[in-house]
Amino acid sequence: MDHAETGSDDDFSHLLDVSLEAAAQTVAVGDRVKAEILTLSGEDAIVALGPGKEGVVASAELAGRKTGESVDLFVTSVRPSGIRLSVHPTDKNIAQDLKEAFESHRPVEGRVVETCKGGVRVSVRGQSAFCPISQLDLKRVETGAEFVGKTLAFRIMEWSEEGRGAVLSRRKLLEEDQARAVAEFFARNPEGSVVAGVVARLEKFGAFIELLPGVDGLAHISELAWSRVESPADLLSVGQSVAAKILKRETVEGRLKIALSLKQATEKPAAAPAVAAVDPWAKYAAGQVLEGKITRKEAYGLFVQLEPGVVGLLHQSKTSERSDFRIDKQKVGDSIQVRIGEVKLGERRISLELPRDPGEDDWKNHQESGEAPVSALAEQFKAALAKKQRRG
Repeated sequence: MDHAETGSDDDFSHLLDVSLEAAAQTVAVGDRVKAEILTLSGEDAIVALGPGKEGVVASAELAGRKTGESVDLFVTSVRPSGIRLSVHPTDKNIAQDLKEAFESHRPVEGRVVETCKGGVRVSVRGQSAFCPISQLDLKRVETGAEFVGKTLAFRIMEWSEEGRGAVLSRRKLLEEDQARAVAEFFARNPEGSVVAGVVARLEKFGAFIELLPGVDGLAHISELAWSRVESPADLLSVGQSVAAKILKRETVEGRLKIALSLKQATEKPAAAPAVAAVDPWAKYAAGQVLEGKITRKEAYGLFVQLEPGVVGLLHQSKTSERSDFRIDKQKVGDSIQVRIGEVKLGERRISLELPRDPGEDDWKNHQESGEAPVSALAEQFKAALAKKQRRG
């Protein structure tokens, strides 16, 4: 080989190395570049990085693409022998992207890998991060097990330069979404509007109605119905759909409070015609025989309820004529038959006595009529029969 030709080859090799070194100086591992596909034959495809600069990419990563197309790539290695690229970002690219997401408050996607003490481990583009249990949802979360395997959006709350130990929050994003939804909701439904809701929780003092996911309003027990309500559970059940009127909304110590009314979401029923008041004591009169209930027992007699609110006194002196009746044997709560002896309407007092034995009344009437007792008639009949027998 001619010495001149050998020198020429050495010069060319030297120039090639210099050219590659120059190209290497313009890119670094982790850089994101735009390249043009030159060839797709063989295991590696050749791409153009710029004037006089080329690199190689695994052809399998460019499957479905054509020569001449532009593609975004990431520099994975820079050597004198060439520049190698990939469609997949490097750890350096990922760390840089996550840092930018932290600084700009941009949400990132992460897959919940497992539960751990105090929260869950999340994989964000291959980087391990931590989300506290309190930051997983708007509502209370017990263990976080129900989130394992799910890919969710998070906000990066804490970040280190190395990209390790990042702390995430899903709750922050949900609160921001909720705030926007609430603002839009009340823009469409100002105070006084009637809206649809679902009963979320019942308490003694009222019912909590969910208007939006995670947004409840309170309908006080006095605002549940036009009639008196003893317990919200008598009228409503959890999960029931209802119509509610927005009475008021305000923010107290950072918390949104919404006052609702179920009864005002419906028309007030027409008032029933007034009924003349009837004095229950007026219907009682002396001589009436009634069934009552013993409500109180004293040494001097029994208090007997004839109806709610109407009580009479059966004095001990009014029981002496009945030998079969003993006050000490009577019990509170027992039913008893009484007869009204006297009614003092103005004083709200009713004197009671025991009904008379019908047999005793018949005998008394018989005596007052002057008729001979049955036993005397029998004696007269017997004497007459004996006299007839003697004559015979």
